[in-house]
Amino acid sequence: MKPIGLLAGWGRFPTLVADKARALGHRIVCVGIRGEADPALAGKVDAFHWAGPARLGRIIRCFKREGVQRLVMAGKIHKVRIMQHPWGLLGFWPDWRTIRFWYNRQRSSNSDDHLLLGIIDEFAADGLRVESALDICPELLVLPGVLTRRAPTAAEERDIQFGWHLAREMGRLDVGQSVAVKDRAILAVEAIEGTDSAILRAGQLCRAGGFVVVKVAKPQQDMRFDVPTIGCNTIESLHQAGGRVLAIEAGKTILVDGDETVALANRYGVTIVALEGTSADGHLAIPVASQPDRPGI
Repeated sequence: MKPIGLLAGWGRFPTLVADKARALGHRIVCVGIRGEADPALAGKVDAFHWAGPARLGRIIRCFKREGVQRLVMAGKIHKVRIMQHPWGLLGFWPDWRTIRFWYNRQRSSNSDDHLLLGIIDEFAADGLRVESALDICPELLVLPGVLTRRAPTAAEERDIQFGWHLAREMGRLDVGQSVAVKDRAILAVEAIEGTDSAILRAGQLCRAGGFVVVKVAKPQQDMRFDVPTIGCNTIESLHQAGGRVLAIEAGKTILVDGDETVALANRYGVTIVALEGTSADGHLAIPVASQPDRPGI
């Protein structure tokens, strides 16, 4: 069998993908993005290479030299680092392939979808097919229902309903995945900073706490990349900021370390509810009670 490539960014997701792929008998070649990927991945795969975030040519060469024909992408790349560097992309010493892609390729914006679809096209030009990491570990997609002991209150349900449609619209515009809501007023909208930072910003603006965070997939979600993901870090940020509820989209949200994440939410009194989407009349069916067979309950 040809090896499977793993392009690894930040977070636990790449490790879970590597572990599951090895358990299924696949040979894994991993390229870790320097400054993002966990160095421990090197001990979990058959071949490991580092590449800078602006070294597209090196990434392609590493995979091709190892005989990779198909690959998956897992983990976050903090694009905000490029914006914070005084030299922008040039501060990360891009190779020629990246320079050509970044400056010469025609695209309407540098939003996540446009950039990642463009990178997938670059891989395809060299015979590398990008697939969804969730084909390897579909069990990470959260099921519908209340995951925690505590269910949302009536007031929190109204905030979920209010925030859901706004979060979907932000996703359609490829702005971000999350919004924070209190009393049907928007506290924060996620943009380039990411979900955790948006949650912390909402806490700074709402010292009383008790707000709701809604995190959904884009209506046009490509399951090969940028799939909404939550885990213990999300719950820690929500608790630190004073948030009370995390509403996510069932079947399109990755739950990393599910048992630990739900147990942590229960310890903090935070509600996690996974919803299947709107009905024909635009109404969300919100579960009213937790399910006893859920992990961590």
